Amino acid sequence: MSKEFLYTEITNGIAGQIRSGVLRAGDRLPSVRILCRQHSISMNTAKRVFLELEAQSLIESKPQSGYFVSRLPYLKLPLPEVSKPSPTRNNKEPEELIRKVYENMGRDDLMPFSIGVPSGSLLPLAKLNKEIVKATRELEGCGTAYEPLQGNAALRRMIAIRSLAWGGNLHENDLVTASGGMNALSFCMMALAKPGDTIAMESPCYSGILQLARSIGLKVLELPTHPTTGIEIAALKKVISKINLCLLVPNFNTPLGSCMPDEHKKEVVSLLARHRIPLIEDDIYGDLYFGSQRPKCCKSFDEEGMVLYCSAVSKTLAPGYRVGWIAPGRYKEQILKLKLVHAISSSAVTHEAVAGFLKSGRYENHLRRLRQTLQGNYQHYVNTIAEYFPEGTKTSRPQGGLTLWVEFNKKINTAELYDSAIKRKISIAPGRIFTLQDQFENCMRLSIGLPWSEEVRNKLKLLGKLAAHSM
Repeated sequence: MSKEFLYTEITNGIAGQIRSGVLRAGDRLPSVRILCRQHSISMNTAKRVFLELEAQSLIESKPQSGYFVSRLPYLKLPLPEVSKPSPTRNNKEPEELIRKVYENMGRDDLMPFSIGVPSGSLLPLAKLNKEIVKATRELEGCGTAYEPLQGNAALRRMIAIRSLAWGGNLHENDLVTASGGMNALSFCMMALAKPGDTIAMESPCYSGILQLARSIGLKVLELPTHPTTGIEIAALKKVISKINLCLLVPNFNTPLGSCMPDEHKKEVVSLLARHRIPLIEDDIYGDLYFGSQRPKCCKSFDEEGMVLYCSAVSKTLAPGYRVGWIAPGRYKEQILKLKLVHAISSSAVTHEAVAGFLKSGRYENHLRRLRQTLQGNYQHYVNTIAEYFPEGTKTSRPQGGLTLWVEFNKKINTAELYDSAIKRKISIAPGRIFTLQDQFENCMRLSIGLPWSEEVRNKLKLLGKLAAHSM
């Protein structure tokens, strides 16, 4: 095991114990020497672990006494409520609010808390550029030729290899490439459903997925969702006879950041398979876990080929490259037919470049750094929120992903808060855009994909003041 990996594993292990309450405020941690003996690491590595935990505000040092678990302000922040969408309420897309939020996303003068992707400064741009040059040099016709319909073979091979980490055991022939995550989901919805069919989803859910389903004529049934463990399985059982397909983001979904326990994933896969209902699984955030181990996927428990596994590098490596993929199980031929009609081929150069980046091993190194940054950002955000946001504010406690869900008391309308914030160069994502029902008006999603700085802290502080004044 490499020293870098061991350092990260030890740091994440202690951080996880603190966040879960195993280690509590005021508890004393092992000394540097004891940590060295326990994990067979050097003094420098042990000191680095403690420095990183201090940087995340999880521990504090006391002269002549050692290291102790900090008294974490965010632990005073309660979790948001389990969502309670109506199973019969009419679908109503907040088109004007979505348009307003997204039309401002390209502005350089804004603090973009509304954008759920990592900042470019957190991405390995120089190394990606080298892979682009290499791909252009080595591909047939310098990358101008069409790829095979199923997609870049090298990319599919690397994705198959990486699937072992979550129990997927995929073969390259099981995969079809797509132009990003949304393109993958689009192919799956069109392959499985016809206008008028009903699709079940989490609530709240990413606005782009809701818009996609509506655009192809599907009825959306929103499921009650717990901010930590995902959909309420009992609620899914009650409506199972009313749905034609299901779409879930089981690992660190946006905006809640919930992660379904493995036993829940297994139960959902079994339930849907018994009723012959396909499951589209969006695992675009699965690599952004904060703990020591990547979570499994619903596809890990798929014995009948009824889970269509979708993912991409849009949230981890290169949003603009549009590199995604599908493991469609028994629906492979339907997906290939749709790809032939709607795309013919994926982008040869960017898909080859990502394949090269994965093969080089640089992706894992990048992910370790990115996960560490996002985990630290989460800690900074919630501590700042605990200090400066109005009393009664609730926040999610994601164990991975790119976003934080904030719930205010009912007096605060985040669509109105958006208007106040945008005047002060702050962009947020109001909760109402993550549902087709009249709910979450007092909620918002914040991106934690920005490098932490004093400016970010000050903008969060100002946002808290604006929220308090809007009551």
